[in-house]
Amino acid sequence: MTFLRAIISWIYTLIVAIRHRLYDWGVCKSYSFDIPIVCIGNITVGGTGKTPTAEYLLSVLSERYNIAILSRGYGRSTKGYREVTTGDSYVDVGDEPLLLKLKFPNHPVVVCEDRVAGIERIRKEHPDVNLIVMDDGFQHRKVRAKVNLILVDSTRPIEGDKMLPLGRLRDLPSRLQKAHIFIVTKCSTTMSPIDRRLWTNKLRSVAYQKIFFSRHHNPMVEPLYYFENREEVDYGRQAILVTGIGNPRPFVAEAVKRFSVVEKLIFPDHHSFTAEDMKRIYKLLNKYPRAIVLMTEKDAVRLRRAKLPESLMRAMYYQPIAMRFIAGPDQDFVGSLIAEIEYGKKKKEAQEAVQDVAEGEPMGDVI
Repeated sequence: MTFLRAIISWIYTLIVAIRHRLYDWGVCKSYSFDIPIVCIGNITVGGTGKTPTAEYLLSVLSERYNIAILSRGYGRSTKGYREVTTGDSYVDVGDEPLLLKLKFPNHPVVVCEDRVAGIERIRKEHPDVNLIVMDDGFQHRKVRAKVNLILVDSTRPIEGDKMLPLGRLRDLPSRLQKAHIFIVTKCSTTMSPIDRRLWTNKLRSVAYQKIFFSRHHNPMVEPLYYFENREEVDYGRQAILVTGIGNPRPFVAEAVKRFSVVEKLIFPDHHSFTAEDMKRIYKLLNKYPRAIVLMTEKDAVRLRRAKLPESLMRAMYYQPIAMRFIAGPDQDFVGSLIAEIEYGKKKKEAQEAVQDVAEGEPMGDVI
């Protein structure tokens, strides 16, 4: 079996390498746009924290830009271009795009597997949008992003890993040279300065690349369903963990610190919970009647419309996640990102002003 996987991995690596060569040589065409595009990506399968990163970008950049989110909508049952609404089901648009729309209802969130077509339609239907955040688009070479923001999971180092299916790499490690900014995610509170320096030395291959470090901040758990007079959830209480995300280890590790975990049900990423799954959870709750059922926010989106027994609904909670930066060799993530987004903008404004003067129009302030 390992020999067969090694052969498949070699073939997969060859296909990926040839595809990149075709784009590098111009045989396959890449498209640039008159609107800056920030691509949030990685080179591994599994969760690296793309959704919390997209949430962070929306929260810190919204005052400066009119932002739209573009996603493939992984796992959805629909095809083509679709703008997400707060009334959609995750089945139709994907769990991550729906989560972003529910948290940022005033921003356009679009799913489209053809990112070029998606960007063109956003430009047509939302002319006020002046920044597009493209979720999980680093391998989508048809789009030439203004900024490649690459995430690396600190709990799953890249060095020594292998290409699928032998390992978790879905792209060549050499592609990391195309990153403008790295974020090492899910860092522990005990990560030392020397650890951060080692990560920096491993990742930075081009002088202009910036490297930042972040960790997940976990506020108090929130109820999945609303009931009046709900009792407080104290730390140390029994908990049944239920999750279907790419990398559940940080979620489980944090839950174990806060609660008395009695059972863990770990499902594949983007798992659609079935009636049998819910019966299994309900059975566990009957075994531990004082326990809560705890899941991630992304898992909760998939169950927000489920019809369940009231006792189960009252026991269900989710763990919100927020991203926080920690000290590293590079400072001011937001300033660095804005500088990358607006790189060349002043030069273009100056060139346009010079052209206006040449055509007899007065020159305004350009700096």
